[in-house]
Amino acid sequence: MDYQQPKRETIKEILDTAKTIAVVGLSDKPDRTSYQVSKVMQAQGYRIIPVNPTIDEALGEKAYSTLEDVPDSIDIINVFRRSVFLKDVAEQAVKTDAKVFWAQQGIFDQDVYEELTNKGFSVIMDMCIKVAHAVTKN
Repeated sequence: MDYQQPKRETIKEILDTAKTIAVVGLSDKPDRTSYQVSKVMQAQGYRIIPVNPTIDEALGEKAYSTLEDVPDSIDIINVFRRSVFLKDVAEQAVKTDAKVFWAQQGIFDQDVYEELTNKGFSVIMDMCIKVAHAVTKN
């Protein structure tokens, strides 16, 4: 099954119903894209949970080393890691209660898409969540 971006209506529904976004690879450095995008999403009312073993916190939220360490419910897993790491992140994702796996712009893995889709995930790849949020709100 070849990857296709979900329809705009589906993306809007995901963003409208989600409350918590676990951001894998979130940096605590304000000049990094992961920080800037997550800060905007936080300002839009989403709770951001940093997932990065090299930091203690970001955006005022405690950071966790892995997705499996996050004690709270996750609506969207947003990934800021290179494509080569998607398989590892996907293996963690299936051990959470999340049902949406979102890989940022430039990040894609066909095998991960197929694996997660077969396990009931909505999968969005190669798309910036901040841009998608802005587009679906207009």
